[in-house]
Amino acid sequence: MNQQVQAMYDTMRAKLEKVVPDVELRIKAEIAVEINALKVERNAVILGHNYMEPALFYSIPDFVGDSLDLSRKAAQTDKDVIVFCGVKFMAETAKILNPSKTVLLPSDKAGCSLAAAITADDVRALKALFPGVPVVTYVNTYADVKAESDICCTSSNAKAVVESLNTDKVIFLPDEYLGGNIARDLGWNIIFPYIKLTAESAENAENLNKNLRELSGLGGKTMIGWKGRCEVHEKFTVNDIRTVRAQFPEVAVLSHPECSPDVTAASDFSGSTNAMIKYVKESTALQYLVLTECAMGDNIAAANPEKDMLRLCMVRCPHMNTITMEDTLAALKFNRYEIDVPEEIRVRAARSVQRMIEIG
Repeated sequence: MNQQVQAMYDTMRAKLEKVVPDVELRIKAEIAVEINALKVERNAVILGHNYMEPALFYSIPDFVGDSLDLSRKAAQTDKDVIVFCGVKFMAETAKILNPSKTVLLPSDKAGCSLAAAITADDVRALKALFPGVPVVTYVNTYADVKAESDICCTSSNAKAVVESLNTDKVIFLPDEYLGGNIARDLGWNIIFPYIKLTAESAENAENLNKNLRELSGLGGKTMIGWKGRCEVHEKFTVNDIRTVRAQFPEVAVLSHPECSPDVTAASDFSGSTNAMIKYVKESTALQYLVLTECAMGDNIAAANPEKDMLRLCMVRCPHMNTITMEDTLAALKFNRYEIDVPEEIRVRAARSVQRMIEIG
């Protein structure tokens, strides 16, 4: 093991010896050193989402964080190349904010069930059914959907984004559960519209009448939601929480707001990935259960070795899991997989993303 690899191995082992097998650390340390050398050679920055596997998370990224954090870093970078260790919609957001830079996604399979739950055609149909109602779109969407939106949001600023619009109705897309959690926190109603993409105006007119009848029966402010879900967070249940509390009565349960409103209500804390990291760091609870993507649970455990993280009810995102150190090395070596966003879509999407970043 040469000096650089030994130093990288020692750094990773100090953080990850209780989380990652030693043989894996030795292999990953060699890859990390090669990646870091290529990063300098290509004038590249590596952004790592909180859901990355621990060996990657604690070795090669220049910045780690949640999607809002990384959107800010992408907007501020002066590097020529951005390697996004996350999923496609995140890399697209980086390209939206940096049209002149090369943006690489290490895996061409890093999609997102939530982003795939809605299309630009769906958004256009909703705007036709609810003319004049502002569209708030979760950043977990593809560029063409962002382009049809008034403003984007993340799980950490969704409530502030909705409040900033000073309106009594919003279309909130596409996460059914995040929308439900925000509506509950704000004291709003939430409905899910009747919609069918069709060329027949008579059917669209009937859909509009159904929606208006439902809206007219509600008092107060109303969120018009969409039935999209994260395939990871929808798996967590209130029964999971009850089962854990029966064995560990003092456990602090943390859940992501992409979990169902029933799950977040049964939790001790619900917030973005960064907010959960901060909660564990500052809390004095005896044990912690983090209901989100399981790699993040390992990353929190590595950062807080003195705290007792329960390894229960954890689910790995199959899309985040396709991002490996080996593929990150290949991305830098072979310039793959390069993200492109058509300029007409990029310009419109950029307005929505910039408004999100400005709210913070």
